[in-house]
Amino acid sequence: MLIAGDIGGTKTLLALYTPERGPRAPVAQAAFHSARYERLEDVVKEFLAQSKARAAAACFDVAGPVVGGCAHLTNLPWLVEEQALCANLGLKSVTLLNDLQATAYAVPRLLPDELRTIQAGRPESQGALAVLAPGTGLGEAFLVWCKGEYLACSSEGGHADFAPANDLEVELLRSLRAREGHVSVEKVCSGTAFPAIYDALRDSDRARDSALLAERLAQAQDRTPLIVEAALGEALANPLSALTLQTFVSILGAEAGNLALKVLATGGVYLGGGIPPRILASLADGRFVQAFVAKGRFEGMMKAIPVHVIMAQAALLGAAMLGLRRLQQT
Repeated sequence: MLIAGDIGGTKTLLALYTPERGPRAPVAQAAFHSARYERLEDVVKEFLAQSKARAAAACFDVAGPVVGGCAHLTNLPWLVEEQALCANLGLKSVTLLNDLQATAYAVPRLLPDELRTIQAGRPESQGALAVLAPGTGLGEAFLVWCKGEYLACSSEGGHADFAPANDLEVELLRSLRAREGHVSVEKVCSGTAFPAIYDALRDSDRARDSALLAERLAQAQDRTPLIVEAALGEALANPLSALTLQTFVSILGAEAGNLALKVLATGGVYLGGGIPPRILASLADGRFVQAFVAKGRFEGMMKAIPVHVIMAQAALLGAAMLGLRRLQQT
């Protein structure tokens, strides 16, 4: 039996799989709040105890770079090592990979009902694929065709510099740079970016929300869900939240276009992570595509690149697919 996991800064998702049932039919599955645990081993042991099961191997995707079988998570104070996990959990083998690499591994194997298309385009057979996943942070990856199949490659593109595309975004950059110094694209294009964008727009007096929402935000530990909820459900009463979401969508569209250009993603761009499915209507209203294709003389090429939103838990799915493949090879 295989244990696969999607290890994020906010939550850790674990599941058990068998080769007979495959990667879309876990034997057991559970989610855990990552910050409540001191290390990954503690989460896995609790999950296995709950499931009353034993596993022979594991495949975990983690939110951070994996080097030499070791990973320091980007938004969580955990050190994760393949050899230590094997020893502490009594497993024969453990595979670690970057969470976006796991998502990318799943992308060519996604089913039609696991995707929503926001630009149909004209995909090129065997063309490179780009993957962006705004969640707790911003993950980026890509796939290239190699020896008859797609090879998934990880990156840390979310930590590259934010490049504003209009006057409002220039003001946003100036505001954030004054507070934080370096402004990566992740700081304006992730779950943690919503409060930062909101505060910058509020301080510029561009809009105001209702007094009721302002009071709720002042008391909230995590303002992101409230801002998104207000923008999606009560936009007229809360124009500042609506503008925050619109700004986020434009930034995501521009960054998706940047990555598509850098890897020449003529096969398509895929949006993963927890945020895109939640804001699907906003991604499909034209603002995202407008920012995506606005690349000067390459606008025609950008219009031909398909863009899809991943509706499945692709990182866990990719980890399960890779783990089962390696389990069957041993």
